[in-house]
Amino acid sequence: MSRLWSRFGARTAAVALLSVGVAGGVYLGEDRQTQQQGLTSQASVAVEQAELEYQRERQAAHQMQSAKQRAAEYQAKLRAAAAAKEAAKRAREAEAAAASRKQAREAAAKAAAEKAAESKPYDGPIPASCAEYSGNREVGCALMVKAGFGMDQFPCLDRLWNKESGWNHKARNPSSGAYGIPQALPGSKMASVADDWQTNPATQIKWGLGYIEGRYGSPCKAWAHSQDVGWY
Repeated sequence: MSRLWSRFGARTAAVALLSVGVAGGVYLGEDRQTQQQGLTSQASVAVEQAELEYQRERQAAHQMQSAKQRAAEYQAKLRAAAAAKEAAKRAREAEAAAASRKQAREAAAKAAAEKAAESKPYDGPIPASCAEYSGNREVGCALMVKAGFGMDQFPCLDRLWNKESGWNHKARNPSSGAYGIPQALPGSKMASVADDWQTNPATQIKWGLGYIEGRYGSPCKAWAHSQDVGWY
């Protein structure tokens, strides 16, 4: 701006000089009119030159100001675009995290429900008496009641030992060596009840009931554990 004001001052001075020259020309003689005309012409040229430079300066200053404004607007647009991109990225990340947490919760709930369903004790019909069964099952039912368990426990015991041996007192696991109705491992443990543990179902059942009571408390708790981990 100082340069513009300088140019404006030069322009004003040139115009003033021209005015003085014109005024003074009234008092000059004819012999000096030619000289005065030359001065007037020079002043006019100076004024035009100053005006031209002044306009150029104004135009350059305007162009510079416009360029600065456009650059500032462009930078502002870049910052706004970057901010919008970052916000969109954070929104996507938050949405993905929320979806992952929801999926994890659903999976955990499903696993818990499945586990609860698998380990749920028997809640079906309860047999009226052991007479509803036959063979080793009837013997097992009678010995269970004699051991102090209620009839509501026999469906669990029935399922447990049906899974282990099918109530076969001669069943042997070829890989582990477990033996008999309760699949004692080793089978010789059942000798603590009687020496006929290899052939007598009652001996095996008594040992199995004692094992269940000591370790799990009841046939249904033993059955629930078997459902959870696959063994009892």
